[in-house]
Parts: sequence; structure tokens; C-alpha cells
Amino acid sequence: MTRFVFIYHAPPMPADAPPPDPADAKQMMDAWYAWADTVGEGLVDLGTPLMGGVRVTPGGQTDSSLEVAGYSILDVADKDTALAFAAGHPHLQMAGGCTIEVHEAMPLPGSES
Repeated sequence: MTRFVFIYHAPPMPADAPPPDPADAKQMMDAWYAWADTVGEGLVDLGTPLMGGVRVTPGGQTDSSLEVAGYSILDVADKDTALAFAAGHPHLQMAGGCTIEVHEAMPLPGSES
């Protein structure tokens, strides 16, 4: 199996936006859990929403301008399988041009695994 990290991108929610309707939030989470069921045991970590990113460089820190909204980690047979799971992900149905990046996790140099 190969490990892949899904990075979810979405535009930030405006500070003055009303909170989501609980029924809509439940419907979206139900879709995420249904997607998780299709991945099965290959889903290592469903992940969590992310916010407030900070870019750290040798010169200091600034707020991140990347629209990173969350992550998931999968162990699946290959990249094509990971991409097929990404293509069917409910995140892509969210408003605002949401996207998913799929990255293969590489073994650390010198590690046994």
C-alpha cells in the first residue's frame, strides 16, 4: 500500500457570513462519512478542518495566503486509486471552487520502511 495525503482547498468563509444551517452541515458531513465508507480500511485519518495558517520562513512569520481547508490520509494501492477516491469526494461539490491536491507520502531517506 502507498500512503497519500489529500489537501483540501476552499475559499475562506467571510467573517460576517452567517453560520451554516445545521441541516445543511449534517447533510455535508453525512456525505463525507459515506465517502469514508467507500475508502474503507484504506482511510488512515479522515482529518479535520484547518484554519489560521501561519507561514514560517527563516525571515519570520506571516499569515498564510493558501486556502488550505483540511486534510485526509489514505493508504491505497496506487496513485490511480487515490485519484479515483479524490474524484468522488464530496468536497468537490462544495460551493466556491473547492479543490483537492493528492500528494504521495515518500519514505524518509535512510528509513527501513
